[in-house]
Amino acid sequence: MVKLATICYIDNGEQLLMLHRNKQVGDIHQDKWVSVGGKFEAGETPEQCAIREIREETGLEALNLELCGVITFPDFRHDGEDWYSFVYRVREFNGELIDDCPEGTLKWVDYDQVMELPTWEGDYIFLRWVLEDAPFFSAYFEYDVTGQLVANDVTFYPLKEGKSDSEYV
Repeated sequence: MVKLATICYIDNGEQLLMLHRNKQVGDIHQDKWVSVGGKFEAGETPEQCAIREIREETGLEALNLELCGVITFPDFRHDGEDWYSFVYRVREFNGELIDDCPEGTLKWVDYDQVMELPTWEGDYIFLRWVLEDAPFFSAYFEYDVTGQLVANDVTFYPLKEGKSDSEYV
């Protein structure tokens, strides 16, 4: 089985909006700091899912999504389901942050402090790529039943020399 999801880093130019997963009993992300985002609903595109999840979890409206990469998490919950997550950075948004996110506590965290928050080991790796504006990536992060990272790999896809994004549209 396959699950599709989004990972959305909302960026105000100095800080990332992080989510402390501290509200749902039995949450696989319990007590970790993660991005907002979540699972696709039937018929959604990755962009539609990201926009909806951002609105539901934060109250913010994403105006421009930057697709940073795609991550494969094989058998992430050890239930036979592979997760494929589309990673976005959102630097353009409007609206007011909600006070009560259903998933946990939202907090703006300075760039230089975000890597100090407790999270999944692999998140530190791909969050660095997002913060450094690395080329588009396709990554693989495998965790064991205890939540320890046991394997990871990445391929970056830079534009061909002398080409620009507009040449591919």
